[in-house]
Amino acid sequence: MKEPFIHAGILLEQPKINFSLQTAYKFNGKEYTPGDYSVEFSDGEILFNGQLYNEISFEADRPHKDSFELKNVIIGVNFHWEQKENQSFIGGLKFITENSAVSAINIVSLEDYLTSVISSEMSATSSEELLKAHAVISRSWLLAQIQKNKLIRKDYSTSFVRSTEIVRWYDREDHANFDVCADDHCQRYQGVTKQSTPLVKQVVEQTRGEVLTFNGTICDARFSKCCGGVTETFENVWEPVIHPYLQAKPDSEAGALPADLTGEESAEKWIRTSPPAYCNTQNAKVLKQVLNDYDQETSDFYRWKVDYSQHELANLIRERSGIDFGEIIDMQPLERGTSGRIIRLKIIGTKRVMTIGKELEIRRTLSRSHLYSSAFVVDAYDENNEGVPQLFTLTGAGWGHGVGLCQIGAAMMAEKGYSYEEILHHYFPDTKINNKY
Repeated sequence: MKEPFIHAGILLEQPKINFSLQTAYKFNGKEYTPGDYSVEFSDGEILFNGQLYNEISFEADRPHKDSFELKNVIIGVNFHWEQKENQSFIGGLKFITENSAVSAINIVSLEDYLTSVISSEMSATSSEELLKAHAVISRSWLLAQIQKNKLIRKDYSTSFVRSTEIVRWYDREDHANFDVCADDHCQRYQGVTKQSTPLVKQVVEQTRGEVLTFNGTICDARFSKCCGGVTETFENVWEPVIHPYLQAKPDSEAGALPADLTGEESAEKWIRTSPPAYCNTQNAKVLKQVLNDYDQETSDFYRWKVDYSQHELANLIRERSGIDFGEIIDMQPLERGTSGRIIRLKIIGTKRVMTIGKELEIRRTLSRSHLYSSAFVVDAYDENNEGVPQLFTLTGAGWGHGVGLCQIGAAMMAEKGYSYEEILHHYFPDTKINNKY
């Protein structure tokens, strides 16, 4: 296969988008010189230079060099560090209409995209083997998503809603008009805004075309910040499809799982302690490789605690879920995954009882941004005269969904001298590394 060009959604569903062409581009056969421009949604179309268009595509004669800047790009959407910044990209620029607004899409070669993703996801101080491992899984994941998109049936659903239960999962199927978005929802992609180091360019080139495969198929190679000591299985987080290479695995040299963390008693013991694991580290040198500056605000990720008053928790759940539970009486895990992450959580309120899942729906419901993970236990205190707790403490493990490669664990493996092939085979057992182009 040839190196593909991908469509990355950058700035989505805006009434107006300001941008600058940093080199000359062509649209409808006309050359547009470098300068400042804008597009805005108008009468169901895109208004540009006084004319309306269904779609606008600025073509780059030099796709690896021509560049543009988008103003006020939102990064860290719905996270505690959400912010806006101007970002530059190379390749083509396309504007489309979505939901009565305008979206900006970057058309970029896969290897150029990867150079940015690796620079955006990882620190410039990361080790060579960690960067190589990330280049392979990022490339694999993206190609697997493009292939998956071709196979998705029209009746594919990402939720099951009943009167007493809501189960949702969130994946890149949210994006119907492009391959991936530029935020953490898919992979963090900031174009050429974040300066790539010679080492990043080197590892992307050295692994050019390399992907993980299982039985000849490109792997859906997932990754998260910190698994919490054991990785989670794919089907507990997303659709009920079993990927043999995305199953539970201890994040250590141990061959066997430390315990059956799907059981409540063993999960509670696991979460309330701090067992050894690659990702159980406070090694500042290693953490600096994985946590970007804004992420470094979070230091307790392997085991963490969050406290809520009754008022805070009841308001939070009502605002985030859109359901008024009244006062919260209890939150009971009904089902846990292989890493101890809660898959189905029963929320018992004075007005309503409802079960929610899967893990990201739980994390979104119990935090203004995203709870670090759904691997937690609940302690309720200070009951009033009606037996309703007034204080809650959530004690948790890990950061993110926990499926596939654990970024902090992988960084520690590289620090210990493991090669990128060994790191990949640790997190994705029985897979092979093949070259696709």
